[in-house]
Amino acid sequence: MELTAEAIVELFRADARARRELAELLVSEPDVKLAIINAVLKDVATKSDIEQLRAEFRREIDRLNKLVIVSVLSIMISVATTILVRVLLPWRARARRKTPTLALGALSVLYD
Repeated sequence: MELTAEAIVELFRADARARRELAELLVSEPDVKLAIINAVLKDVATKSDIEQLRAEFRREIDRLNKLVIVSVLSIMISVATTILVRVLLPWRARARRKTPTLALGALSVLYD
């Protein structure tokens, strides 16, 4: 039986204990340990990365808060305007009907 790299990988895939032993052997070598640490550090977020992300989240949350406030105020103004229009317009229409026009003078009061 010929041992190829693929066959060795398959053997390690099948045996968890052998994988652990190989990892321990590799980590015990200072050069290999340093190479592994450097490879892992590329994928690790630093404290400054996290602070930068936190600042971005704060800015986005502030923007969304302002958007919600503006939306709620717009809705409140729209509701208030709708209520005022419905209350005031019928009153103005009634007031206009009772006011005599200049052209008809006193006769318009008689026909209302």
